[in-house]
Amino acid sequence: MLFYFDFDNYVRMLRLAWNESAPKARLYYLGVLLVAVPIVSGFHAICFFLDGLLFPELRRVEVKQPIFMVGHARSGTTLTHRLMSRDEGRFSYFLLWECYFPSLLQKKLIRLGIRFDERVLGGLLARQAKRFEEKRYGGSRHIHAMGLTIPEEDDIVLYYSMASGFWITKMPYMGDLDFYHMNDWPEKKRRGYNRFYRECVRRQLYLNGPEKTHLAKNPLWSGRVESLIEFFPGARIVVNVRDPRETIPSLLKLMRAGWKSMGWEEARQQRCLNVLANQSLHTYRHPLETLDANPATPGAVVDYQELISDPAAAIEQVYKDLGLSMGDEFRRQLAGEARCQRGHKTRHSYSLEEFGLEGDAIREELGDLFERFQWDAEDADAASDPEQGEA
Repeated sequence: MLFYFDFDNYVRMLRLAWNESAPKARLYYLGVLLVAVPIVSGFHAICFFLDGLLFPELRRVEVKQPIFMVGHARSGTTLTHRLMSRDEGRFSYFLLWECYFPSLLQKKLIRLGIRFDERVLGGLLARQAKRFEEKRYGGSRHIHAMGLTIPEEDDIVLYYSMASGFWITKMPYMGDLDFYHMNDWPEKKRRGYNRFYRECVRRQLYLNGPEKTHLAKNPLWSGRVESLIEFFPGARIVVNVRDPRETIPSLLKLMRAGWKSMGWEEARQQRCLNVLANQSLHTYRHPLETLDANPATPGAVVDYQELISDPAAAIEQVYKDLGLSMGDEFRRQLAGEARCQRGHKTRHSYSLEEFGLEGDAIREELGDLFERFQWDAEDADAASDPEQGEA
């Protein structure tokens, strides 16, 4: 298969960049789109094409019963994904550096370089990579721990295909660019995207072991669960949930900080915040409603409070819900994780009013979920427990 490139998105992004009123943002956007994207995407396209010629056995690799982990940002998807990824021998997943290089040829050459560095250069290149890693990701690890050799979101592998939701963090034109509502895309675009994504997963399975199960974590894909079930027969879905009064304002605050740094005026920020807030409500509803509508699809729901209070029990329940057996060694690892999470009892509270939004909107829109997951009861517990004060 050829490298996928969303030309419609690319042209739309160029138009938005050209008409950008903030000088700093306009220069940055045009530089990335007119210089970086053609060079990197072209390189990926050549390597992707060569994969089919150099590795003909790739055609025999199948993506069987993948697990897709979704949920609102800050709801525990990262913790759940990284805990399950420790089940060695069972799962295949993307490390961050592997997301940057979607081609099988690229991955194999880099892995060869890693072995050469270990055996001949004494880890010189690895130390350089660590310095880059610290400079690039060190300042944001308190928000989301990232590292080149840490499991990461599949969505990044589609960045230079102009199909990744991470573009919203660079070009936050909420309402003008849509990487979220895949179910509403034209069928041709949806199928082209999913075919390419499947090809990327097949390459990862080729490297890690074709017999393994692909494990993916992507909060943005909460808007695509229906499409994932449609395109990946046998798919299994894990939905992480957490009190939306913590997750939604936290995401809005994070995004607004980035928009301010690009020189965006307050009115534009507020418009995008409104779009993102409405999308967040859909993020809570769509995965759960889709699972309810597809009872034949194995699914699991992970409550954040249960996850941090007893990770071992939470992950073991996920395995039961998905029909997976758990080995003794992995169970021992999870027991150790429970001790690490025991002190994680701090609670952050935010106010929607600081974003110009109605304070009770979340409670009103998601009232049935508040009842289902007892989020109001958590407030009462926190009030009576002095250890659960605000951080």
